[in-house]
Amino acid sequence: MTTTTISPARQPRPAPRAVPDGEHVFGLPLEHGPLAPATARHAARPVLEAWGLDEDQIYDTLLVISELVTNAVTHALPPVVLHLHATADHCGHIQVHVSDGGPQSAPENWAAHRPADEHGRGDMIITALADQSGADPDLDGLIDHWADLDAA
Repeated sequence: MTTTTISPARQPRPAPRAVPDGEHVFGLPLEHGPLAPATARHAARPVLEAWGLDEDQIYDTLLVISELVTNAVTHALPPVVLHLHATADHCGHIQVHVSDGGPQSAPENWAAHRPADEHGRGDMIITALADQSGADPDLDGLIDHWADLDAA
């Protein structure tokens, strides 16, 4: 079964690519603000459940989603878009991508005014849970932050 869910965006996005049979794709544009991580988690949970992940896999994936989205709204310009991709092969990987508008020149957000020991652990959490992670520019001029998790 192929699942493709793309929520309506406020900004035009290119048409989704063809999804091979048995693979799953989900996309969600997010508001650039403090509610974005919770919105992303609440939208992703039923999708991950429908894709057959167990509770531990869902928990880890939601934690990575939360950290990537938090980093995007804390340190980057809008837009913020969540993309999930699950492979149907025996490897069973979930790819989490969060695209953003690139770094803010002078961040004016809650994290900028908090003591260092109250933030800054997101990258360590992502590294601990993901098989691989990184960031790349995408074709739209956005920055794509990604993490691959084992879902098998």
